[in-house]
Amino acid sequence: MFLQNQSKQQKQEYQSFLKIAGSLSNLFSDSPAPYLYYRIAEKIFCRAFEAEDLSRSDVSADAKKKDLGIGLKTFLSGNYKTFQKVAEFNNDKPLYDNLSPDKLILKVAELRNARIEFTENAHGLKNSIYHCVLREKEKFLIFEEPMDKLDIANIKKFKKNKSSIVFDDGKNEYSFLLSKSTLTKRFVTRPITYDFNVEILKDPFEELRKLFKQGGLLFEKEKRIKQTVYLPLYGKDQTVFERSGLNQWNASGRARHQDEVYIPIPAEVHKNFPNFFPNRDTPFNLKLPNGNVMQSKICQDGGKALMSYSNRELGKWILRDILKLKEGELLTFEKLQILGIDSVRIDKISDLEFEINFVSLGKYEEFKNNLS
Repeated sequence: MFLQNQSKQQKQEYQSFLKIAGSLSNLFSDSPAPYLYYRIAEKIFCRAFEAEDLSRSDVSADAKKKDLGIGLKTFLSGNYKTFQKVAEFNNDKPLYDNLSPDKLILKVAELRNARIEFTENAHGLKNSIYHCVLREKEKFLIFEEPMDKLDIANIKKFKKNKSSIVFDDGKNEYSFLLSKSTLTKRFVTRPITYDFNVEILKDPFEELRKLFKQGGLLFEKEKRIKQTVYLPLYGKDQTVFERSGLNQWNASGRARHQDEVYIPIPAEVHKNFPNFFPNRDTPFNLKLPNGNVMQSKICQDGGKALMSYSNRELGKWILRDILKLKEGELLTFEKLQILGIDSVRIDKISDLEFEINFVSLGKYEEFKNNLS
């Protein structure tokens, strides 16, 4: 797995940060089990192991170290075989809402597998695992296991009740919660990889006051990202037009290469963020989720298109490497729905340095609504 292959120093730092977070449990809870907010757990993991934080990207992994994807989870140890959420499909209801229970589960399994594969393709991952921090009385326990795709051919033992459908695929047991459109998996958390005690401060407020009086801070505030915008991978009315955007290669007129595409930049983005992108045709660096850097530019009238500077590199990456479309195959909004994405997030690091990440369904519409 992951933890056993890390350096002694990094493991000690990880344990130290977790102990600090757990010691503050009385800020949030009276439970004897240390409290650990999942966002804090993600930041601690990435800080200690120098992993890349993927938690803002709405993909199946929360962190990346080299070519390994890591899904980070924290929950009470319970009986060491509890169900925990692994995926949510609220935006995909139209794809399965009227299906029979067995066909519904097959569709959910297909969606889950597609998203794991999409995450691995987008971020250059060879494998993915779960890294779990379990909580019990005055202790943290670490458990790891592979992040398996569902074995669709072996799905069996359907058991439906009013609120859920329980099933297994021969390797893992799952439960799909109908009202929440959430897939949960039973985590059998034995054997534990590692455990350690946590001392919970009786009065964390007083300890924090002392710390701030001394001018000390546990973490420095991240200021690397200057500004963020979201761009849709579709046009109006949630349609990927057949002859523009990511299907620009299919436009009429001059002959075009099969990888010639662009990401649309709506007018409202330029209106609300006039200085976000460089001027038209000015080359800038765009860091991809897999760590590679693509030289890019803003082009077309009104700066309505984000393209790679080579005119083909963006299409090669997004259509072939990520979406796995064949040459001549049109991208549809339905394809994006299956993968659970319909937009990208662009983070501005400096005037000529940007990063791109895929985000979940509805993120651009949410971003646009917040502009008004």
